[in-house]
Amino acid sequence: MESLAAINRWLAKQHVLTWCVANQGELWCANAFYLFDSKKVAFYILSEDHTRHAQMTGPQAKVAGTVNGQPKTVALIRGVQFKGVIHRLNEEESEALREQYNRRFPVARVLAAPVWEIELDEIKFTDNTLGFGKKLHWLRDSGTE
Repeated sequence: MESLAAINRWLAKQHVLTWCVANQGELWCANAFYLFDSKKVAFYILSEDHTRHAQMTGPQAKVAGTVNGQPKTVALIRGVQFKGVIHRLNEEESEALREQYNRRFPVARVLAAPVWEIELDEIKFTDNTLGFGKKLHWLRDSGTE
């Protein structure tokens, strides 16, 4: 679980992800502030139900996305690519998570948007600070590094 620990440490320092969904051959991506649960290996985001990406997601959908920094030097590039499943949490499921999210992003207190969970199945972390093109992998089913 060394790879997952390194991935968790890096994700804890970031705050925006890009997530993409497909529906009936159409693709759409969106950016969101996230709360990351390292034990469950899941992101929590807010998105209004009327948005294009939420409409395409429906009650549940496969999702892929990225989290990356903005370095100016190739040697400092670090970023995560992920895939998993996204679904909207009901009010009861989201209550405690919403409180955590609001603590991390106080501006979210004024938003009525529901909480969505992205349960990750696969993560690939590119970390050029460990050597050019160095990749760390994690898969939910196998627990591989």
